Amino acid sequence: MKVVLLAGGFGTRISEESYLKPKPMIEIGGKPILWHIMKMYSHYGYNEFVVCCGYKQHVIKEWFADYYLHNSDITFDFTDGNKMTIHNNVAEPWKVTLVDTGLNTMTGGRVKAIQEFIGDESFLLTYGDGVSDVRIDELVDFHKAHGKMVTLTTVNVGQKFGVLDINKENRIDSFREKSDNDGAMINAGFMVCNPEIFDYISGSSIVFEKEPLERTAKEGELMAFKHDGFWKCMDTQRDKVQLEEMWESGNAPWKVWNK
Repeated sequence: MKVVLLAGGFGTRISEESYLKPKPMIEIGGKPILWHIMKMYSHYGYNEFVVCCGYKQHVIKEWFADYYLHNSDITFDFTDGNKMTIHNNVAEPWKVTLVDTGLNTMTGGRVKAIQEFIGDESFLLTYGDGVSDVRIDELVDFHKAHGKMVTLTTVNVGQKFGVLDINKENRIDSFREKSDNDGAMINAGFMVCNPEIFDYISGSSIVFEKEPLERTAKEGELMAFKHDGFWKCMDTQRDKVQLEEMWESGNAPWKVWNK
């Protein structure tokens, strides 16, 4: 099962750094937050990634192009025809496909643009700016067990996002805007989608969280995997600083690969 990562947005709310690079490439502990997300999935055995690029997509491509070089011990012998000898490397066991899905494409359009790299298989999908200690293995098992089209991970946090109405069977009945005293669950990403979801996306202007997910909710095909552990979205510079402090303190809950 491949992992699709949405990494093409402008990141305007963290413009202090995103004017230089895509938000998923903003670093926590010296590595892009995108790397942290990929390490999480890799911990559970998912090592094939499709990254939906857009804004400053060349930055993402250049980082991955240099990743092996930057994480290896190498001898360059200029006396022997510029021979390069690799002694040791700590690169990841990843296969990464980087797709330019367009500068102004919406999230649904970006998912539609990578359909050819997914084919007729189910796939994992998440945003390139949120980290969590969600159990990916349990998420996938839950998705396979209920047999619906889409599962998304839900968390209950201080509300600044749209919220979800979830019934007692964990089916999501509707998306709606938050109210002042709302304690409802929100979409935390970390989704599992069956390939039929591509048929719900008609073009590049479609927002994945609107028409496709609202339609699956109305049809009873959208399920919630409730997560009561850690989740944080790097939405602002303040969020970035908080995540950096967690990492530096050695208390980064999303660092599941080191437990």
